[in-house]
Amino acid sequence: MTVGDPISSHTESFLQDTKLADSFYATYDVGHVLGTGASSTVRICTKKSTDENFALKIIDLNSGVESADLIRTECIREVEILRKVTNHPNIIQLHDVFEGDAYIFLVFELCPGGELFDYLTKMVALSEKKTRSIMRQILNAVYFIHERDIVHRDLKPENILLDSELNIKITDFGLAVMNNDRKELMETRGTPGYLAPEVLKVGYYENEPPYGQPVDIWACGVIMYTLLVGCPPFWNRKEHLMLRHIMQGQYSFPSPEWDDISETAKDIIRKTLVVDPSKRITAKEALNHEFFGQISIPSSVGTCKRLLARRRFRKYCISILFIRFLYKLREQAMSFSLQQLTNDPYSHKKLRKIIDSLSFDVYSQWVKKAEDQNRAALFENSLRFDLINNVDKQTPCRSPLFDDDESKLEFTDAEEFSD
Repeated sequence: MTVGDPISSHTESFLQDTKLADSFYATYDVGHVLGTGASSTVRICTKKSTDENFALKIIDLNSGVESADLIRTECIREVEILRKVTNHPNIIQLHDVFEGDAYIFLVFELCPGGELFDYLTKMVALSEKKTRSIMRQILNAVYFIHERDIVHRDLKPENILLDSELNIKITDFGLAVMNNDRKELMETRGTPGYLAPEVLKVGYYENEPPYGQPVDIWACGVIMYTLLVGCPPFWNRKEHLMLRHIMQGQYSFPSPEWDDISETAKDIIRKTLVVDPSKRITAKEALNHEFFGQISIPSSVGTCKRLLARRRFRKYCISILFIRFLYKLREQAMSFSLQQLTNDPYSHKKLRKIIDSLSFDVYSQWVKKAEDQNRAALFENSLRFDLINNVDKQTPCRSPLFDDDESKLEFTDAEEFSD
Protein backbone atom coordinates (compact mmCIF):
# COMPACT_ATOMS: atom_id res chain seq x y z
CA MET A 1 0.00 0.00 0.00
CA THR A 2 1.36 3.45 -0.87
CA VAL A 3 0.79 6.94 0.48
CA GLY A 4 -2.04 7.55 -1.96
CA ASP A 5 -3.87 4.30 -1.29
CA PRO A 6 -7.33 4.01 0.26
CA ILE A 7 -6.48 5.30 3.73
CA SER A 8 -5.32 8.67 2.37
CA SER A 9 -8.75 10.23 2.76
CA HIS A 10 -12.20 9.33 4.00
CA THR A 11 -13.77 9.72 0.56
CA GLU A 12 -11.37 7.19 -0.97
CA SER A 13 -11.60 4.73 1.91
CA PHE A 14 -12.15 1.04 1.49
CA LEU A 15 -15.18 0.51 -0.72
CA GLN A 16 -15.13 -3.18 0.08
CA ASP A 17 -14.69 -2.45 3.80
CA THR A 18 -17.26 0.31 4.28
CA LYS A 19 -18.24 -0.77 7.79
CA LEU A 20 -14.58 -1.02 8.83
CA ALA A 21 -13.81 2.43 7.42
CA ASP A 22 -16.85 4.06 9.00
CA SER A 23 -16.10 2.50 12.37
CA PHE A 24 -12.43 3.51 12.29
CA TYR A 25 -12.92 7.06 10.99
CA ALA A 26 -15.61 7.72 13.59
CA THR A 27 -12.85 7.35 16.21
CA TYR A 28 -9.57 8.39 14.56
CA ASP A 29 -8.05 10.86 12.12
CA VAL A 30 -5.19 9.52 9.97
CA GLY A 31 -1.87 11.29 9.36
CA HIS A 32 1.38 10.72 7.52
CA VAL A 33 3.24 7.46 6.86
CA LEU A 34 5.78 6.33 9.46
CA GLY A 35 6.96 3.20 7.63
CA THR A 36 6.03 0.48 5.18
CA GLY A 37 6.44 -3.30 5.02
CA ALA A 38 5.71 -6.11 2.59
CA SER A 39 2.03 -6.33 3.50
CA SER A 40 1.52 -3.40 5.86
CA THR A 41 1.86 0.34 6.28
CA VAL A 42 2.30 2.23 9.55
CA ARG A 43 0.79 5.70 9.86
CA ILE A 44 0.30 8.17 12.65
CA CYS A 45 -3.31 8.58 13.77
CA THR A 46 -5.06 10.80 16.30
CA LYS A 47 -7.97 9.82 18.54
CA LYS A 48 -10.67 12.44 18.09
CA SER A 49 -12.01 12.34 21.64
CA THR A 50 -8.64 12.86 23.37
CA ASP A 51 -6.40 14.35 20.64
CA GLU A 52 -3.85 11.63 21.54
CA ASN A 53 -1.49 10.30 18.87
CA PHE A 54 -1.06 6.60 18.10
CA ALA A 55 0.68 4.40 15.54
CA LEU A 56 -1.74 2.76 13.10
CA LYS A 57 -0.61 -0.49 11.45
CA ILE A 58 -2.69 -1.17 8.32
CA ILE A 59 -2.42 -4.81 7.21
CA ASP A 60 -3.43 -5.48 3.61
CA LEU A 61 -4.86 -8.99 3.46
CA ASN A 62 -4.70 -8.97 -0.36
CA SER A 63 -1.10 -7.81 -0.70
CA GLY A 64 -0.15 -10.99 -2.54
CA VAL A 65 2.84 -11.71 -0.27
CA GLU A 66 0.93 -14.56 1.41
CA SER A 67 -2.62 -15.82 1.24
CA ALA A 68 -5.25 -13.62 2.89
CA ASP A 69 -6.23 -16.45 5.25
CA LEU A 70 -2.64 -16.97 6.37
CA ILE A 71 -2.07 -13.24 6.97
CA ARG A 72 -5.33 -13.03 8.93
CA THR A 73 -4.43 -16.09 11.03
CA GLU A 74 -0.98 -14.71 11.86
CA CYS A 75 -2.45 -11.30 12.68
CA ILE A 76 -5.07 -12.80 15.00
CA ARG A 77 -2.33 -14.81 16.75
CA GLU A 78 -0.25 -11.64 17.18
CA VAL A 79 -3.22 -9.80 18.69
CA GLU A 80 -3.92 -12.66 21.10
CA ILE A 81 -0.31 -12.71 22.26
CA LEU A 82 -0.18 -8.91 22.60
CA ARG A 83 -3.23 -9.09 24.88
CA LYS A 84 -1.42 -11.64 27.07
CA VAL A 85 1.55 -9.29 27.57
CA THR A 86 -0.33 -6.02 28.05
CA ASN A 87 0.55 -3.43 30.72
CA HIS A 88 4.30 -4.02 30.77
CA PRO A 89 6.27 -0.74 30.49
CA ASN A 90 8.77 -2.23 28.02
CA ILE A 91 6.31 -3.94 25.67
CA ILE A 92 4.35 -2.06 22.99
CA GLN A 93 0.72 -1.57 24.00
CA LEU A 94 -2.10 -2.47 21.63
CA HIS A 95 -4.98 -0.01 22.06
CA ASP A 96 -7.51 -0.93 19.38
CA VAL A 97 -8.26 -3.46 16.62
CA PHE A 98 -10.50 -3.03 13.55
CA GLU A 99 -11.06 -6.04 11.31
CA GLY A 100 -12.60 -6.05 7.83
CA ASP A 101 -12.69 -8.24 4.73
CA ALA A 102 -9.62 -6.70 3.07
CA TYR A 103 -7.75 -4.89 5.86
CA ILE A 104 -6.98 -5.16 9.55
CA PHE A 105 -6.14 -2.00 11.55
CA LEU A 106 -4.01 -2.30 14.70
CA VAL A 107 -3.71 0.84 16.83
CA PHE A 108 -0.56 0.90 18.98
CA GLU A 109 0.95 3.41 21.35
CA LEU A 110 3.26 5.83 19.53
CA CYS A 111 7.00 5.68 20.20
CA PRO A 112 8.45 8.99 18.93
CA GLY A 113 12.05 7.89 19.51
CA GLY A 114 11.89 5.49 16.56
CA GLU A 115 13.78 2.20 16.32
CA LEU A 116 16.78 1.22 18.41
CA PHE A 117 18.42 0.28 15.09
CA ASP A 118 18.26 3.88 13.84
CA TYR A 119 19.42 5.23 17.20
CA LEU A 120 22.41 2.89 17.15
CA THR A 121 23.23 3.87 13.56
CA LYS A 122 23.28 7.50 14.70
CA MET A 123 25.39 6.80 17.81
CA VAL A 124 27.55 4.01 16.22
CA ALA A 125 28.10 2.33 19.62
CA LEU A 126 26.82 2.91 23.15
CA SER A 127 28.57 3.24 26.48
CA GLU A 128 28.30 0.46 29.05
CA LYS A 129 26.02 2.69 31.12
CA LYS A 130 23.51 3.14 28.28
CA THR A 131 23.84 -0.49 27.26
CA ARG A 132 23.15 -1.55 30.85
CA SER A 133 19.97 0.55 30.95
CA ILE A 134 18.69 -0.73 27.61
CA MET A 135 19.55 -4.39 28.23
CA ARG A 136 17.97 -4.33 31.69
CA GLN A 137 14.71 -3.17 30.10
CA ILE A 138 14.92 -5.72 27.28
CA LEU A 139 15.59 -8.58 29.68
CA ASN A 140 12.79 -7.42 31.99
CA ALA A 141 10.40 -7.58 29.05
CA VAL A 142 11.76 -10.97 27.93
CA TYR A 143 11.38 -12.34 31.47
CA PHE A 144 7.76 -11.08 31.50
CA ILE A 145 7.09 -12.72 28.10
CA HIS A 146 8.71 -16.01 29.12
CA GLU A 147 6.74 -16.12 32.38
CA ARG A 148 3.62 -16.19 30.19
CA ASP A 149 5.02 -19.14 28.22
CA ILE A 150 5.65 -17.11 25.04
CA VAL A 151 8.64 -17.12 22.66
CA HIS A 152 9.19 -13.88 20.69
CA ARG A 153 11.53 -15.43 18.04
CA ASP A 154 12.46 -12.14 16.35
CA LEU A 155 14.23 -9.93 18.88
CA LYS A 156 16.51 -7.42 17.13
CA PRO A 157 17.15 -3.64 17.25
CA GLU A 158 14.59 -3.04 14.44
CA ASN A 159 11.87 -4.55 16.65
CA ILE A 160 12.74 -2.44 19.67
CA LEU A 161 11.25 1.07 19.76
CA LEU A 162 12.18 4.07 21.90
CA ASP A 163 9.78 6.46 23.59
CA SER A 164 10.45 10.17 24.11
CA GLU A 165 12.66 9.40 27.16
CA LEU A 166 14.63 6.64 25.39
CA ASN A 167 12.85 3.87 27.29
CA ILE A 168 12.55 0.75 25.15
CA LYS A 169 9.40 -1.00 23.89
CA ILE A 170 9.60 -4.48 22.36
CA THR A 171 7.32 -4.71 19.34
CA ASP A 172 6.47 -6.91 16.32
CA PHE A 173 5.08 -10.10 17.84
CA GLY A 174 4.27 -11.42 14.34
CA LEU A 175 6.54 -14.46 14.81
CA ALA A 176 5.80 -14.93 18.52
CA VAL A 177 4.31 -18.28 19.54
CA MET A 178 3.34 -20.15 22.67
CA ASN A 179 6.17 -22.24 24.10
CA ASN A 180 4.13 -25.46 23.77
CA ASP A 181 3.45 -25.01 20.03
CA ARG A 182 5.68 -27.87 18.88
CA LYS A 183 4.88 -27.43 15.15
CA GLU A 184 5.84 -23.72 15.09
CA LEU A 185 8.97 -24.33 17.17
CA MET A 186 10.26 -26.73 14.51
CA GLU A 187 10.33 -23.99 11.85
CA THR A 188 13.33 -21.79 11.04
CA ARG A 189 11.86 -18.33 11.54
CA GLY A 190 13.56 -15.04 12.38
CA THR A 191 16.41 -12.84 11.14
CA PRO A 192 19.62 -14.74 10.22
CA GLY A 193 22.11 -12.71 12.27
CA TYR A 194 20.05 -13.19 15.45
CA LEU A 195 19.09 -16.85 15.04
CA ALA A 196 20.19 -19.24 17.77
CA PRO A 197 22.07 -22.44 16.77
CA GLU A 198 19.11 -24.67 17.68
CA VAL A 199 16.84 -22.73 15.30
CA LEU A 200 19.26 -23.41 12.45
CA LYS A 201 19.59 -27.07 13.41
CA VAL A 202 15.86 -27.80 13.05
CA GLY A 203 16.15 -26.51 9.48
CA TYR A 204 19.35 -28.40 8.62
CA TYR A 205 18.97 -31.74 10.41
CA GLU A 206 16.25 -34.30 10.97
CA ASN A 207 15.09 -35.54 14.39
CA GLU A 208 16.16 -32.33 16.13
CA PRO A 209 14.06 -31.40 19.20
CA PRO A 210 11.93 -28.23 19.03
CA TYR A 211 13.61 -25.09 20.30
CA GLY A 212 12.13 -22.81 22.95
CA GLN A 213 12.57 -19.66 25.02
CA PRO A 214 16.40 -19.78 25.11
CA VAL A 215 16.40 -18.53 21.49
CA ASP A 216 15.32 -15.11 22.81
CA ILE A 217 18.24 -15.05 25.26
CA TRP A 218 20.67 -15.77 22.41
CA ALA A 219 19.19 -12.81 20.50
CA CYS A 220 19.66 -10.64 23.61
CA GLY A 221 23.35 -11.56 23.64
CA VAL A 222 23.71 -10.57 19.98
CA ILE A 223 21.91 -7.27 20.66
CA MET A 224 24.12 -6.46 23.66
CA TYR A 225 27.30 -7.23 21.73
CA THR A 226 26.08 -4.95 18.91
CA LEU A 227 25.18 -2.11 21.27
CA LEU A 228 28.63 -2.07 22.86
CA VAL A 229 30.77 -2.00 19.70
CA GLY A 230 28.34 -1.21 16.88
CA CYS A 231 28.67 -4.45 14.91
CA PRO A 232 27.20 -7.93 15.56
CA PRO A 233 29.31 -10.91 16.68
CA PHE A 234 28.67 -13.32 13.79
CA TRP A 235 28.24 -11.09 10.74
CA ASN A 236 29.87 -12.11 7.46
CA ARG A 237 29.21 -10.99 3.90
CA LYS A 238 28.89 -14.66 2.98
CA GLU A 239 25.77 -15.86 4.75
CA HIS A 240 26.82 -19.53 4.85
CA LEU A 241 29.95 -18.52 6.82
CA MET A 242 27.87 -16.43 9.21
CA LEU A 243 25.48 -19.33 9.82
CA ARG A 244 28.42 -21.69 10.36
CA HIS A 245 29.89 -19.32 12.96
CA ILE A 246 26.50 -19.19 14.71
CA MET A 247 26.17 -22.99 14.76
CA GLN A 248 29.67 -23.28 16.26
CA GLY A 249 29.29 -20.29 18.61
CA GLN A 250 32.39 -18.84 16.98
CA TYR A 251 32.90 -15.18 17.91
CA SER A 252 35.53 -13.08 19.67
CA PHE A 253 36.15 -9.80 21.49
CA PRO A 254 38.75 -8.27 19.15
CA SER A 255 41.15 -5.47 19.98
CA PRO A 256 40.99 -2.51 20.02
CA GLU A 257 37.16 -2.25 20.09
CA TRP A 258 36.80 -4.44 23.18
CA ASP A 259 39.85 -3.20 25.08
CA ASP A 260 37.82 -0.71 27.12
CA ILE A 261 34.81 -2.97 27.75
CA SER A 262 34.58 -4.48 31.24
CA GLU A 263 34.97 -8.18 31.95
CA THR A 264 31.50 -8.31 33.54
CA ALA A 265 29.96 -7.12 30.25
CA LYS A 266 31.90 -9.77 28.32
CA ASP A 267 30.93 -12.43 30.86
CA ILE A 268 27.17 -11.91 30.47
CA ILE A 269 27.57 -11.99 26.68
CA ARG A 270 29.46 -15.29 26.96
CA LYS A 271 26.64 -16.74 29.08
CA THR A 272 23.95 -15.69 26.60
CA LEU A 273 25.83 -16.94 23.53
CA VAL A 274 26.18 -20.55 24.67
CA VAL A 275 25.52 -23.04 21.86
CA ASP A 276 23.79 -25.57 24.14
CA PRO A 277 20.41 -23.99 25.04
CA SER A 278 20.17 -26.05 28.26
CA LYS A 279 23.35 -24.33 29.52
CA ARG A 280 22.37 -20.85 28.38
CA ILE A 281 21.54 -18.27 31.04
CA THR A 282 17.83 -17.45 31.59
CA ALA A 283 16.32 -13.95 31.60
CA LYS A 284 15.97 -14.06 35.39
CA GLU A 285 19.58 -15.20 35.86
CA ALA A 286 20.78 -12.51 33.45
CA LEU A 287 18.99 -9.79 35.44
CA ASN A 288 20.79 -11.00 38.58
CA HIS A 289 24.18 -10.91 36.84
CA GLU A 290 26.93 -8.71 38.26
CA PHE A 291 26.79 -6.49 35.16
CA PHE A 292 23.45 -5.07 36.30
CA GLY A 293 24.57 -4.74 39.92
CA GLN A 294 22.56 -4.94 43.09
CA ILE A 295 20.74 -2.04 44.71
CA SER A 296 20.92 -2.45 48.49
CA ILE A 297 18.01 -1.18 50.62
CA PRO A 298 19.09 0.77 53.77
CA SER A 299 17.97 -0.95 56.97
CA SER A 300 17.67 2.14 59.17
CA VAL A 301 17.59 5.94 59.24
CA GLY A 302 21.18 6.00 60.51
CA THR A 303 22.28 3.89 57.57
CA CYS A 304 20.51 6.31 55.21
CA LYS A 305 22.32 9.30 56.68
CA ARG A 306 25.71 7.62 56.40
CA LEU A 307 24.91 6.63 52.83
CA LEU A 308 23.94 10.20 51.91
CA ALA A 309 27.11 11.56 53.51
CA ARG A 310 29.23 9.14 51.51
CA ARG A 311 27.43 10.08 48.30
CA ARG A 312 27.95 13.79 48.98
CA PHE A 313 31.65 13.24 49.65
CA ARG A 314 31.90 11.14 46.47
CA LYS A 315 30.30 13.94 44.43
CA TYR A 316 32.84 16.44 45.77
CA CYS A 317 35.71 14.10 44.87
CA ILE A 318 34.35 13.55 41.37
CA SER A 319 33.92 17.31 40.86
CA ILE A 320 37.52 17.99 41.89
CA LEU A 321 38.83 15.21 39.64
CA PHE A 322 36.77 16.51 36.73
CA ILE A 323 38.15 20.03 37.12
CA ARG A 324 41.71 18.63 37.18
CA PHE A 325 40.89 16.63 34.07
CA LEU A 326 39.71 19.77 32.25
CA TYR A 327 42.94 21.61 33.13
CA LYS A 328 44.94 18.63 31.89
CA LEU A 329 43.06 18.61 28.60
CA ARG A 330 43.81 22.28 28.07
CA GLU A 331 47.49 21.97 28.92
CA GLN A 332 48.21 18.64 27.26
CA ALA A 333 46.36 18.36 23.98
CA MET A 334 46.41 14.82 22.61
CA SER A 335 48.86 14.51 19.75
CA PHE A 336 49.66 11.76 17.29
CA SER A 337 52.72 11.27 15.20
CA LEU A 338 52.42 11.06 11.42
CA GLN A 339 53.63 7.46 11.62
CA GLN A 340 50.85 6.53 14.08
CA LEU A 341 48.19 8.19 11.96
CA THR A 342 49.51 6.46 8.84
CA ASN A 343 50.12 2.95 10.15
CA ASP A 344 47.29 2.31 12.63
CA PRO A 345 44.89 5.21 13.29
CA TYR A 346 42.14 2.80 14.34
CA SER A 347 44.05 1.67 17.43
CA HIS A 348 43.41 5.04 19.12
CA LYS A 349 40.02 5.24 20.81
CA LYS A 350 39.29 8.88 19.96
CA LEU A 351 40.29 8.47 16.32
CA ARG A 352 38.38 5.19 16.11
CA LYS A 353 35.20 6.93 17.23
CA ILE A 354 35.68 9.68 14.65
CA ILE A 355 36.34 7.17 11.85
CA ASP A 356 33.28 5.06 12.75
CA SER A 357 31.01 8.11 13.04
CA LEU A 358 32.12 9.43 9.64
CA SER A 359 31.58 6.00 8.06
CA PHE A 360 27.99 5.92 9.29
CA ASP A 361 27.40 9.53 8.23
CA VAL A 362 28.59 8.82 4.70
CA TYR A 363 27.04 5.37 4.22
CA SER A 364 23.96 5.50 6.49
CA GLN A 365 21.60 5.12 3.51
CA TRP A 366 23.29 1.80 2.71
CA VAL A 367 22.79 0.33 6.19
CA LYS A 368 19.73 -1.79 5.41
CA LYS A 369 17.27 -3.38 7.81
CA ALA A 370 16.79 -6.44 5.64
CA GLU A 371 17.82 -9.97 6.50
CA ASP A 372 21.31 -9.42 5.10
CA GLN A 373 22.17 -6.69 7.58
CA ASN A 374 25.42 -5.09 6.58
CA ARG A 375 26.24 -2.41 9.15
CA ALA A 376 29.16 -4.60 10.24
CA ALA A 377 30.87 -4.04 6.89
CA LEU A 378 31.56 -0.47 7.95
CA PHE A 379 33.78 -1.83 10.72
CA GLU A 380 36.13 -3.75 8.44
CA ASN A 381 39.03 -1.43 8.84
CA SER A 382 41.39 -2.06 5.92
CA LEU A 383 42.03 1.00 3.77
CA ARG A 384 40.88 1.19 0.16
CA PHE A 385 44.14 2.88 -0.89
CA ASP A 386 47.38 2.90 1.03
CA LEU A 387 48.26 6.51 0.36
CA ILE A 388 51.80 6.23 1.60
CA ASN A 389 53.00 3.01 -0.02
CA ASN A 390 50.91 2.72 -3.14
CA VAL A 391 50.37 6.15 -4.63
CA ASP A 392 53.46 5.86 -6.82
CA LYS A 393 52.68 2.26 -7.74
CA GLN A 394 48.98 3.07 -8.15
CA THR A 395 48.09 -0.29 -6.66
CA PRO A 396 44.64 -0.28 -5.04
CA CYS A 397 44.12 -2.09 -1.75
CA ARG A 398 40.89 -3.79 -0.68
CA SER A 399 37.98 -1.64 0.36
CA PRO A 400 36.62 -1.91 3.92
CA LEU A 401 33.53 -3.30 2.22
CA PHE A 402 35.31 -6.47 1.12
CA ASP A 403 36.26 -9.53 3.15
CA ASP A 404 39.90 -10.10 4.07
CA ASP A 405 39.88 -13.51 2.39
CA GLU A 406 38.91 -12.19 -1.04
CA SER A 407 41.81 -12.09 -3.44
CA LYS A 408 40.39 -9.68 -5.99
CA LEU A 409 38.49 -6.44 -6.02
CA GLU A 410 34.75 -6.46 -6.67
CA PHE A 411 32.94 -3.26 -7.47
CA THR A 412 29.31 -4.40 -7.37
CA ASP A 413 28.76 -3.45 -3.70
CA ALA A 414 30.71 -0.24 -4.03
CA GLU A 415 28.41 0.88 -6.80
CA GLU A 416 25.53 0.88 -4.33
CA PHE A 417 27.09 3.83 -2.54
CA SER A 418 27.02 6.00 -5.60
CA ASP A 419 23.21 5.98 -5.65
